[in-house]
Amino acid sequence: MEGAVSFDVGRTALLAMDCQTGLVHIYAKPMDEFVARTARVAHTARQAGMRVIHVQVGFRTGLPEVSDRNTLFASIKSSVERRKLFEGEAGAIHPALGPEPTDIVVTKRRVSAFAGTDLEMILRAGGIDTLALFGIATSGVVLSTLVDAFDADYRIAVIADCCADLDIELHQALIARLFPKRGRVITAEQFIAAIARDPGSAAESA
Repeated sequence: MEGAVSFDVGRTALLAMDCQTGLVHIYAKPMDEFVARTARVAHTARQAGMRVIHVQVGFRTGLPEVSDRNTLFASIKSSVERRKLFEGEAGAIHPALGPEPTDIVVTKRRVSAFAGTDLEMILRAGGIDTLALFGIATSGVVLSTLVDAFDADYRIAVIADCCADLDIELHQALIARLFPKRGRVITAEQFIAAIARDPGSAAESA
């Protein structure tokens, strides 16, 4: 994806993924800057009339969705402390990001936002062909969702400075080397500026 950053607001969805309060506290460093930046991106998208979709991890009581063969999620199922990250206030979307009444919330039980969810149905129903995405962790939901979206022929932009990972070297390698092969890697400021330039956005028309 070369050239200036641009979005057709009516055909683009912003995916804010796994930005749940407990995970934000663990992964985002410095946290206040991360929260302010991601909140501004979400607010700008809403103001422009872009669809904002929150993706969160959530389980039923007893985690019947989790197989013992899935080592990542089985470790959550077997740990009372880890399960608490996805319950109550800790498991809720960080209040600075929403959700607002116009937002959509998708709950997932695997790493990718597409695995076992109705996300693709929502995108098709809304005529969405472009995704701007960010989240926690870069090597988890962001990577898995990016790969699935690329294989489903979506145009993709990763908002790099709104992604976080505990493995900084892996985060940087994905942002610099892998993600650009699957989509556009941009900053929060580039995203906001691109929306402001779209003549179809509500923000531009106001």
